This record gives sequence, C-alpha cells and structure tokens, in this order.
Amino acid sequence: MKKSRKFFILTIYLVAAVTMHSYAQKIYHEEYRPQFHFSPRAGWMNDPNGMIYFNKQYHLYYQYYPNSDVWGPMHWGHTTSKDLIHWQQQPIALYPDSLGYIFSGSIIADANNTSGFGKNGTVPLIAIFTHHNMAAEKAGDKNFQTQSIAYSLDEGFTWIKYDKNPVLKNPGIRDFRDPKVGWFEADKKWIMALATFDRVTFYSSADLKSWTKESDFGAGIGAHGGAWECPDLFPLEYDGHKIWVLLVSVNPGGPNGGSATQYFTGDFDGKNFISSQTDTRWLDYGTDNYAGVTFSNTGIQKTFIGWMSNWQYGKAVPTKGWRSAMTIPRNLGIVKMGNKFLVTSLPVKELNNIYNSQSIIENIPVTHYDLASKIGKFAGLAEINFTADKIETFSVTLSNDQGEKMVVGYDKAGDYYYADRSGSGRVEFEKDFGSFHYAPRLSGKPGLDITLIIDNTSLELFADGGLTVMTEIFFPAKPYTRLYIDSNTGLLVKKLEYHELKSTWP
Repeated sequence: MKKSRKFFILTIYLVAAVTMHSYAQKIYHEEYRPQFHFSPRAGWMNDPNGMIYFNKQYHLYYQYYPNSDVWGPMHWGHTTSKDLIHWQQQPIALYPDSLGYIFSGSIIADANNTSGFGKNGTVPLIAIFTHHNMAAEKAGDKNFQTQSIAYSLDEGFTWIKYDKNPVLKNPGIRDFRDPKVGWFEADKKWIMALATFDRVTFYSSADLKSWTKESDFGAGIGAHGGAWECPDLFPLEYDGHKIWVLLVSVNPGGPNGGSATQYFTGDFDGKNFISSQTDTRWLDYGTDNYAGVTFSNTGIQKTFIGWMSNWQYGKAVPTKGWRSAMTIPRNLGIVKMGNKFLVTSLPVKELNNIYNSQSIIENIPVTHYDLASKIGKFAGLAEINFTADKIETFSVTLSNDQGEKMVVGYDKAGDYYYADRSGSGRVEFEKDFGSFHYAPRLSGKPGLDITLIIDNTSLELFADGGLTVMTEIFFPAKPYTRLYIDSNTGLLVKKLEYHELKSTWP
C-alpha cells in the first residue's frame, strides 16, 4: 500500500514537471515570439524604463499592462540579466496608485545617500517616474502629469513610494514626462532631463526631492512631427574629450513614418545643453526602435535598449497574449566626420554567449549567392557580418517556401540603405506596415561593413561601424529558411562570418 502510494505521488510529480515544461515551451515559442530579444511572458509592453546596472546585474524595467495584450493602466514590469542576453522576468515593480498610472522614468544608485533613504550603509536605488492622472486628463486638466520617486533597499526588487509625492509638479504643460536623471559631478548635483511637449527641460536637485528648473532646449531644433518623449542626456568620450549626447524620441515624425529617436551632440555645463547642430540626426532609421534610453551606473560606456515597435501599429501587430519585444542591447560610441560628431550603435559583444555554430567564408564574388546552402541550414536565428573593400549595390533576402520575403540592402546609385517588407508576410493590419524604408549612407569610406542580427520576427542592420542602423519587425506565415545575397554590380565580399544563434528561452 505504501509502495503504491509513493508510486502515485511520484507519478503526480512527474506529470506536473512535464506539464510545467510544456507550459514553458508554449509561452516562449508561440507564433511570432522572438527567441533572443526580451519580451514579457504575457501582457502589453512598451517603453524601457529604469535601466540600471547594479551589483553585477542589469535591471530592465518597462511600461507594462499585465491584464491584456493592448495598452492599459501602466505598471513597471521588471526583468534582470547577468549578460544582457538571458533575462529572468521578475515580479511587477510599481503599480498604479491614487496619483495615477506609472509612466516612463529612470533609476539611479544614490551612492552618497543624498536622498536620505539609505539605511545602515545600504545604497538606495531611486526610481524617478511620471505619474499620469487619467481622470484629470479626461477632465481637461493640463496638469495631469507630475514627477514622483520611489526607493529600494534590496537592489531594485521591491519599492517604497515616497510619501510626499509628487516631487515635481506640473506648471501647466500637457506633455510633462519621462524623467531621466544622472549625476553631474562638477557641480555635485543631480540633473533631470524631462520631456516638456516640444522641448527638453533640465532640472537640478541636491537630494532628488526638491527640483529647480535650469534651462530648456529644443525649440525650433530637430524633428518636431509630434511630441518629444523619453530624453536621455549623457557624455561619450572622443579623443580624450567628453561629447555630450541628448537622445529625444518623437511621435510621430520618424524618418520612415511613426515614432523614432533622434539625437543631438554638444556640451553641457550643468545648466545648459548647447549644440551647434542644425541637421536632424536619427539613432535608427528603421521603424521599430523607439523610446530607447541607456543604462545608468555603467561609467563612460553607454548601453542602449529601445522598444522594438512603433506607435503607428504597435497595438495592431498580430501577436496573441503578449505584445512587443525590446531591441538587442547596443553599445553607443561617437565618431567625428568633418565638423560633425555622429553617434554609432553596435550590438553588445555578449551576443557571442548564444553562438551555436560558425561559418567563415572569404572572397565571395556575389551575383546570386545562396548563403543558406553554404552554411548547411538557415534556421532563422543568426548574426551575419560581412565586409568588402569596395561598396556596391547589394541585397540580402530572407524568404520561406510560401514566397514571403524580407529584403534589406544598399543602392549605390541613390547612396542609401533600405528595408523592404512589402512581401514579408502579414502586412494587412496597418496600411503602411508593408512600406519601403530608406536610410542614408553616412560613411564616406570606400569599403563596406555590415552586421545583421536576425530573430524569428526581426532584423537589425548595422552598417559602417554602426553609423547607419535600421531595425525592422515582420510577421511571416512560416519561418524564413532561405537566405540569399544578390548584387547586380558585382559585389566582392572579402569576408563573411555567419553565427547561428541559440534561443535564450527554455
């Protein structure tokens, strides 16, 4: 009898284990689910928030509605990683309250305990976010967005909201949002970059609780097709000097429609951001990189993640039960071309943690090159790097046996890169989804340097050392298994490296 009972219990445990494994397979292997970009188990996700590196761990928070796969009352979701590639979803960090929904913001490590929230030598993490009062907005009140703070004494896993919120009230600006805070060492003070309708307003504070307006930037400068959102101010090093960069997302008004992120370069003196820039510069010319910001607490290295979608169609994409993913993390750099400083963006090296196999092919004369046949198999997840001493017209085509195809390439006559998803699969859910997108070639060098990061439903192109970037999502009926490189002007690929990538999900 005892033996039978033990066998019964063991059977129950085995069935439960198999069921749990099957569930894990199901939730991260649905149709259109990315396999190495972060996406939530379920629910709606948009802007990345509160990104911080602390105690050898990356924390990514994000705009989240857990009860539906369409936008709703905003929470802060939370996920963590040791390597920026493998993510562990954590419990919800911040919930809506009587002051409103929890909109976008940032997190800093208050190492000197300027806020006074630290206890017994514990460094407090401080979240600064926008409270969005939906009832006040519906009533026609312009003051429905304010800035509030919360603190964590357990490295960002649980949060206590400040009992005197908000810490920055709205002076009567309809869009008053998305605080990004950093420490300005020269003046020993915190600086907040805040999106204020059609510009960025800078505030300063000694304690993260009381804020003083310093200056505005942006009136009549850059792209203004829609409201400015999600600013990020930080320095990058060039030739031993600091060049300050200001990221600003705009919706709509992107270079290929919908939402996108522009940047400005210049100097910041603790009060004013000063830029001589007169042109509009985009961090990503594709349609699927928005509201991105950098991790705090990483020193001079700045690592960026964006929302891999677009407000033009983000609510309509054909996923079920979950919605949206983040871009691959990218390291930002800066180069000088003539009198311009340009920001570069390249995938983090940690991608090599999921390399599964590698093929290296040299000296390829390209007309119609069947890369899939050369590598043995194209399974949809890949990093491809190729170079040429002389740039020529080329295209890279991903396709399946149903004739669906996603094409990216370079047109020498027009001197532009492009992405064509008109035949990529499902495009009917939004009238402009199947468009042809352009990106200027910014490099003046004669050679070619391309990196492609390919997931089940996304392609990220990094050209010329990350000077030109395009991020595109797509929704084929079946996974792409064919891979071709074509050139009608005779591209000679000097070296091609193909890395098959592994899924990061169980």
